[in-house]
Amino acid sequence: MDPKRKAITAAVVGTALGVGGLVVVAMPATAGDAPVLPQISAEELVQSTLTAKPSAFDGKVKVSNDLGLPQVGSALPGVSALDIDSAQVSTDGAGKSKISLTEGSSQQTIVRNGQSVWEYDSKDNSATKVTIPADLAKEHQDKAQAVDPVTVASELLGKVRESSTIAVDGTASVANRAAYELVLTPKPTERTLLREIRVAIDDQTRMPLRVTVLANGTSAPAFEASFSEINFANQPASNFEFTPPKGAKVTEKTAELDPKNRELAEQAKSELKVVGDGWDTAITGKIPADALAKAGEAKDEQGRQVDPKALLSRFAKPVSGAWGSGWLVTTKVGSGVLTDDGRYAAGAVPEQVLFEALAAK
Repeated sequence: MDPKRKAITAAVVGTALGVGGLVVVAMPATAGDAPVLPQISAEELVQSTLTAKPSAFDGKVKVSNDLGLPQVGSALPGVSALDIDSAQVSTDGAGKSKISLTEGSSQQTIVRNGQSVWEYDSKDNSATKVTIPADLAKEHQDKAQAVDPVTVASELLGKVRESSTIAVDGTASVANRAAYELVLTPKPTERTLLREIRVAIDDQTRMPLRVTVLANGTSAPAFEASFSEINFANQPASNFEFTPPKGAKVTEKTAELDPKNRELAEQAKSELKVVGDGWDTAITGKIPADALAKAGEAKDEQGRQVDPKALLSRFAKPVSGAWGSGWLVTTKVGSGVLTDDGRYAAGAVPEQVLFEALAAK
């Protein structure tokens, strides 16, 4: 799956931006009378959400954002993917899924059924069928679970619950479903760009229907995504079958993991380090030299050679310190630093926290 499709899928099903381990989506409260639900403590609501089993459902998602991302057009793969208008999401709750994404007049469809994944793009009427061998199936399934709403919420709550003040702030109606509003606020000792996270949790299924992320210094959510319609019910098998439209260009391939790419991935993983915890967590690491070399050979959509430093200068500012020198990118909800020698640090934190993380031994 290309970078744009990965970004779109993450945005739709629950992962719009992963900064410092906080994977979050957002949606403000809707107008109307709040439903009356039994009283529940914040801890009980958290526990029941963490232990909830994925449900079969079909639903429509609305997406918009105000992340403060750099205005660099197509320079950043996946950035424009966050501007999708809506999506239709269907899952059997056990691994099969279908996601149809609408952006303007074009639509992309991704269907997973067992060891087969179809990807279709109406813009150029092209379809790709990827068969996943058994030895790669678990690895691919782990990636699929990373966009499951329950998994996302569990990871989010697990990462920040100890460093947060958690409360139940009434109820809300989301997609005509009664939900509790769970609010997580960073404790005063936390250094973060985020002010508050609100999770609307379905009363019956305990599935997160809406999450709101507010950044410091802003009154509107930094990112918004919410189910506008949802139906919890067993889904027909036909939902997870795909037939390419007439005239579509069809490509079939078998997923393979290049040994060299695996080696690069393992090298990058060995360099990964988590500095801090909770809201002010920063992730640091080093990009393998071979990967940096590949970046230097990258080409744009017109086939022109891309100068990485020239690209960085368009949306990042040069910075330096005791840790070295490099480039800083900031958004409303996070920041990241890439050093000249290939080290990096990222988190939902101010730049000073990243500089300290880079300097830490």
